[in-house]
Amino acid sequence: MFEVGFTELLLVSVVALLVLGPERLPVAARTLGRGLGQAKRAMRMLRDQVERELDAEAVGKELDAAPLRQLEQELRRGINLQAQPQPATGKPEATT
Repeated sequence: MFEVGFTELLLVSVVALLVLGPERLPVAARTLGRGLGQAKRAMRMLRDQVERELDAEAVGKELDAAPLRQLEQELRRGINLQAQPQPATGKPEATT
């Protein structure tokens, strides 16, 4: 992500030492380290959650697709689109 070489890191540490002083530099480094660790953990948890949701959606679609295809095939076999019309017998149907 960031390409930081040894010279850049050395320059930042010297400037931090001059600005903060030897008493406050360890506290600032500890605070910065904790903040970066929390940010890294939050990003990892977010990425894992997104991956789990995407996997769940894919599995759900896959599971739903197979029964729907089977039902469609059964309906196509059961319904004859070229059905023969019923012959008229001339008798009125009895209603009850």
